Amino acid sequence: MAGATAAPLPSAGRLALKRGALELKSFFRTKGQFIVIFSLPAIMLMLLGAMQSGKPDFNGVTGAQILTAGMIGAGIMGTTFQNLGINVALERHDGTLKRLYGMPMPRIAYFGGKVIQVLVCMVAEVALLVVVGVVLFDVAVPSTLDRWLTLAWVLALGGVACTLLGIAVGSLPKSARGANAIITLPFLIVQFISGVYMPFSDVPAFLQFIASLFPLKWMTQGMRSVFLPEHAAALEPAGSWQLPMIALVLAAWCVGGLVLCMKTFRWTAKDS
Repeated sequence: MAGATAAPLPSAGRLALKRGALELKSFFRTKGQFIVIFSLPAIMLMLLGAMQSGKPDFNGVTGAQILTAGMIGAGIMGTTFQNLGINVALERHDGTLKRLYGMPMPRIAYFGGKVIQVLVCMVAEVALLVVVGVVLFDVAVPSTLDRWLTLAWVLALGGVACTLLGIAVGSLPKSARGANAIITLPFLIVQFISGVYMPFSDVPAFLQFIASLFPLKWMTQGMRSVFLPEHAAALEPAGSWQLPMIALVLAAWCVGGLVLCMKTFRWTAKDS
């Protein structure tokens, strides 16, 4: 019709919200992914925490309480780094990214949708693990403003860092079949040396050094500072929570993760 004006295209922010809603629906409808990424940490916490009952505590802090804080840190990384890395790799190799690249959609909308999905799942994961810890293992909910603020910035910095690393690591698998193993195996190894399943001071010194190079060690330490009593800081190798160092390392990983994303991300598989 002459003189008619075309309807304005949706904004990148609106498209990102729509992509985020689609990503969330897909995540919760995929039973295998939902169980492994979302439900497994809570199941492991219940089982491993029950095995800690009856064992001597550490200065009034039980092994199950230490485990809860560690599993919260691992839950953050699982719903961001692991989940996102595997999904990005699969979407690249099945052609989804190539099709999205050819659509008249702002590129940022794709990443915005992914970020919305993983951050919503991350918050839900943390809430679930906290409930399990409080109900079953007498974990104390933060009672002061400074602890709530610490929880907020550790979640924010850790979530952003692991989300960016997940996008970057999604470029490593050379095939869809190898995505799960290539991304999940290193994540499992890092969990064992980062104080997720045991007090970090019990980890051999050379493994402590290696763990300190990755964000998970600092995320678990930050969560211990939030959910364990103040005197539990004596269980840390440094004898304190090192909150400024935690913030510095996680912020550095945010910057490093962004650089890795910009250097490594591609919309098509190498063989396409």
